[in-house]
Amino acid sequence: MSLDDLSVLLLWTAVAIYTLGFLAFTVDLARRSDLALQAQDAKQAAPARILVGAGGQTIDEIRAEEAAAKAALEAKPSQRARYLFARLGTVLTGLGFLFHLGATVTRGIAAERVPWSNNYEFALTGTLLVIAVFLGVLVKYDLRFLGAFVNGLIVVLLGGAALAYYVEVVPLSDPLKSIWLVIHVFVASLASAFLAIAFALSVVQLLQSRRERLAIAAAESGETSRTKLPFLRTLPSAEVLESLAYRFAIIGFVLWTFTLIAGAIWANDAWGRYWGFDTKEVWTFVIWVLYAGYIHARATRGWRGTRSAWLSIVGFCAVLFNFTIVNQFFQGLHSYSGLS
Repeated sequence: MSLDDLSVLLLWTAVAIYTLGFLAFTVDLARRSDLALQAQDAKQAAPARILVGAGGQTIDEIRAEEAAAKAALEAKPSQRARYLFARLGTVLTGLGFLFHLGATVTRGIAAERVPWSNNYEFALTGTLLVIAVFLGVLVKYDLRFLGAFVNGLIVVLLGGAALAYYVEVVPLSDPLKSIWLVIHVFVASLASAFLAIAFALSVVQLLQSRRERLAIAAAESGETSRTKLPFLRTLPSAEVLESLAYRFAIIGFVLWTFTLIAGAIWANDAWGRYWGFDTKEVWTFVIWVLYAGYIHARATRGWRGTRSAWLSIVGFCAVLFNFTIVNQFFQGLHSYSGLS
């Protein structure tokens, strides 16, 4: 077995473990839903509720839930709720990361270079960094509720890349024989990892925002509100999720700005010009503009709430488009998909 064969074996092992992690995190969300529904039913059955004739939550209770969820988000690891399947999902994600790291390292050793010169290797390294950022952030914030989303995304992207983009190790083309390959592509991948977490938070923010609107409307009318996703009651408020997504997006934007600048410097070294309106260059700039607009609009124009979340989501979709469709189907100096 060659090192590249070993890399592929480790990759599919990682995908299998990530899938188990996804299932564990999904069961955790289901368990949270059960707990939320049991708590709601217990409150509705209380004698005081029957006497006053109120079937749903009050505004004060909704605010108390939000405060408790925010406190849980920022709790130290030793003080967090011991959700069994969330802990299992975290352990499986960490184990999958080790196999994933092994697949990336062995691919690099087999190629005798950094493993990010084509679409397959971009996906291998980029998804590894998404998991690394996710696990690293868990030290400060309890984002285990994102585990199902993150693991599911990685299974789709990594598994899809292995099926659609896999190529055998080949020598680097001349323009890629540069130290900027190490710097530029790694920083771009790291930026994408932070933007991926911001994307996940924005999706959950949209779901939470809708639940909050319905809950407040029901509280004001004295009715009972039952969401289709009860686990959302155990998560931070949409405002807190938006604030977190914004922080991750800013970090990703700073790294992406460096990516844009480094790419221009590398282009001058390789082709004798800083900018040539190549498709890849244009799309990298489009992504920069989208996130610059997102940060500026939210900070100065009051674009908060659902509009802010949609800007974050559109921005990350542009990132995926840039690393897949642009690399594969658009001709240019940056056609490094590795596919014939």
